[in-house]
Amino acid sequence: MKTAVEELSPTRVKLTVEVPFDELRPSMDAAYKKVAQQVRVPGFRPGKVPARIIEQRFGRAVVLEETLNDAVPKLYGQAVDEVDVFPVSQPDIEVTRIDDGEQIEFTAEVDIRPNFEVPDYAGVEVTVDSAEVSDEDVDSQLDALRQRFATLTGVERAATGGDFVVMDLRAEINGENIEEQQANEVSYEVGAGSVLQGLDDALEGMSAGEEKTFKTELVGGENAGEEADVIINVKSVKEKVLPELDDEFAQLASEFDTLEELKNSIREQARRNKLIDQVVQARENALDAVLDKIDIPLPDSALKAEVDARKHNLDHQVAESGLSRDAFFRLYQTTEEERFAEFETNSARAIKVGFVLDKIVKAEELGVSEQELTNFVVRRAMEMGVQPNELAKHLADNDQLTLAMVEIVRDKAKSVLGDAAKVVDSDGNEVDLKAIYTEINGAEAVEEEDESSEEKADDKAEA
Repeated sequence: MKTAVEELSPTRVKLTVEVPFDELRPSMDAAYKKVAQQVRVPGFRPGKVPARIIEQRFGRAVVLEETLNDAVPKLYGQAVDEVDVFPVSQPDIEVTRIDDGEQIEFTAEVDIRPNFEVPDYAGVEVTVDSAEVSDEDVDSQLDALRQRFATLTGVERAATGGDFVVMDLRAEINGENIEEQQANEVSYEVGAGSVLQGLDDALEGMSAGEEKTFKTELVGGENAGEEADVIINVKSVKEKVLPELDDEFAQLASEFDTLEELKNSIREQARRNKLIDQVVQARENALDAVLDKIDIPLPDSALKAEVDARKHNLDHQVAESGLSRDAFFRLYQTTEEERFAEFETNSARAIKVGFVLDKIVKAEELGVSEQELTNFVVRRAMEMGVQPNELAKHLADNDQLTLAMVEIVRDKAKSVLGDAAKVVDSDGNEVDLKAIYTEINGAEAVEEEDESSEEKADDKAEA
């Protein structure tokens, strides 16, 4: 087999592949067997029709077509490997010549990863946040803990922001009640920002036993987008009461006996989290610094596929939410146009990141061990709330193990970038990532510097 490469653009090539007929023999034998199974010829059992009879009855063209259908995709894969290009799209293949018994020729146009060099990343300077823990950091964590142990107490006054109300809701259009737009005993925090515009304003100042009507646009159901009268009936008003910050609270909320011990624990955990953040930031910022140094042309097909995938996921999220499209974007305080613009920008970056990390993976000869793949599956299974063996089977059955391994080695490449960088914090202090590995994970972590940034982030989440 002989392959010639023609560069159509920095991101697209045309392969011209010439194949001697002898190399088609396995596919041709398989084609005869397949056709023999499909045809019926008097005097021969199914699958036992000789090749010469098939050609006499149905013509050699039928066999050649089956042969090429089987052989060309395999030959294309071999050609790609031989010429060392990295396809990022499905090829446009055309058989251009068939010299029966001699050779065939086909062309394949395909988008590829462009040729570029990764700049030297050793010593690239990056800045990360300081790991210093302030009193405000500790107070913030304490407040979050108090919120978890807050109680709701009924009050005999009008509702205000931060209060919780229990209410009945129903909607009417032209005086006709909309069955699917009603709910009873709904608990809601005033000021939380409901997708039902006007709800918070209507609840402000209402007391238990009061009813109020306001006009708004319905956000879900068959009448989504239509204006309706929404009737609120407040059943009760409750205020949130936070526990006092004292030793009794420390004993309630933790394993510690005193508030001071709890504060010290929170301070230590906050420092640990900030150290993990420094590792993650170092890797991401080093990657950004490398990306800023190179201009990589992007294949149109790859960019379109990435954007389309994000739009598809967005459509799924909107459908799952049960909200109208306008209400969904209002909930997230954005617009469809803004999200689409983000998709364009983020998709372009994601593709560039993949290209750069794949180059580093190859240059550093990074691989994936069986244990690393197992750890990845276990971690993802925990995130998804499924059994690891179930996820492993799903990945294997859907040919997604390769994608999992790509994700693992790309994370390793990020680790290489971070470890090679010169890292300082926002106060100008040098940051030693190896020292952080040791402090976070123990002395053995120095030998495990390729642990992914995702695993670091998971450590933080578990903490």
